[in-house]
Amino acid sequence: MNKPAFNIFSFSGKMKTLHLSWMAFFITFAVWFNFAPLLQAVKETLGLTTQEIKTLLILNVALTIPARVIIGSLTDRFGPRIVYSALLAICAIPCFMFAFADSFIQAAIARFALGFIGAGFVIGIRLVSEWFPHNELGTAEGIYGGWGNFGSAAAAFTLPTIALMFGGEDGWRYAMAVTGALSLIFAFIFYANISDTPKGSTYFKPKNLTAMEVTSKGDFFLLLVMKIPMYAALALLAWKLSPANINMLSAQVTYAIYGVLIALYIYEWSQVWKVNKGIFTTPVAEIHQYKFKQVAVLNILYFATFGSELAVVSMLPLFFLETFELTPVVAGMVASSYAFMNLVSRPGGGWISDKFGRKITLVILTAGLALGYLLMAQITSGWTLWIAVAAAMLCSFFVQAGEGAVFATVPLIKRRMTGQIAGMTGAYGNVGAVVYLTVLSFVDYQTFFYVIAVTAFIGLVTLAFMAEPKGQMAEVNADGSVTMIDVSH
Repeated sequence: MNKPAFNIFSFSGKMKTLHLSWMAFFITFAVWFNFAPLLQAVKETLGLTTQEIKTLLILNVALTIPARVIIGSLTDRFGPRIVYSALLAICAIPCFMFAFADSFIQAAIARFALGFIGAGFVIGIRLVSEWFPHNELGTAEGIYGGWGNFGSAAAAFTLPTIALMFGGEDGWRYAMAVTGALSLIFAFIFYANISDTPKGSTYFKPKNLTAMEVTSKGDFFLLLVMKIPMYAALALLAWKLSPANINMLSAQVTYAIYGVLIALYIYEWSQVWKVNKGIFTTPVAEIHQYKFKQVAVLNILYFATFGSELAVVSMLPLFFLETFELTPVVAGMVASSYAFMNLVSRPGGGWISDKFGRKITLVILTAGLALGYLLMAQITSGWTLWIAVAAAMLCSFFVQAGEGAVFATVPLIKRRMTGQIAGMTGAYGNVGAVVYLTVLSFVDYQTFFYVIAVTAFIGLVTLAFMAEPKGQMAEVNADGSVTMIDVSH
């Protein structure tokens, strides 16, 4: 492990890896969220209905839930360098497809495929954990997540301007193609400049790619339970596209999707059993055990943090517009203050975790998150606008610092499975967004904020079951020798 100090202005060694990682993540988010700021132009050029636009927004996030799990496994097996480079290059293709789509069907297929680029986040979590020691890991992961996450806000600010520069009704096409070109070019830059581990370090790989390993019988059943919400969220997306809602899919197709999801879950049961059946006859040596309940708690917390961030960023401009009767431009600028907090909040959450401990940081930030959304629920047109904005930014701090604290803990559970664990936790963030946005379609803004506050409180309760990562974790080398990796002071 590199010993040099943590210097954010350095571009060598571990800091070069960190900077290139957040840049890659930044580009994935700019591509993934390049639709929203150009939505009106797309609607007019392709002659889409409001219903079709809503469908494209749903399709944009649909594939990200399974993608994060799949990409997490691939990262553990093949290494972040190859997987991140491939993702950036391959996802440029649907980006170009969308930019030059001529019909709703072409746009829908491209947008659905682009959901895969939302999984890029998971790759960097594993890469950064290979390069930074435990006492700097939270800060490094926070910078990676926070600065990379800003790609969505950067897209919102720059793409309309780029579209105007190209001019004409096809300006939006060129603006989107620019993000695709950026993704393709950076794939080669990333591949040429990154290595999976510092010189002399071992990249530990999981024994299995098909399912997550667990080390106790209780964890086996907990893993199967924790898989259910991911399938349920995909079923919920299918239901939103069904005749019962926006009527994009026929009843037969909707039922077929439900059938496929049930079949996939049963198949996953078989894979989990195949990988872990040994624990029912031979106990795992204590040195190699890890507690899956740690992962389960982090999943629930990311559901409430990143899930609520994705949902709130989607509805906040409209909330401010309707509550304070603002123009769309002013409402968008005011709402963007929520996303801006990412630049400091997420690294802040990771830094606090490094300094004061993982669990206590999560407890404080989750409590702040619950109180923040309770405060948001009180906002009415009687409030002064700047106080409402301050309340949103305060809430946003706890949300994003909480995300930083969650991923300051993820890499400290089991090194060789960091990609798989980050994939599952990351997917839970998207599950949260699907659930919250579905709730929003049935209730008013106040109730929506109350629902998030309640789920944050549930997360706070589950923290009672989480243990502070302590001591060392063991990983086995190819020759059978054991390497001990520090996870605390």
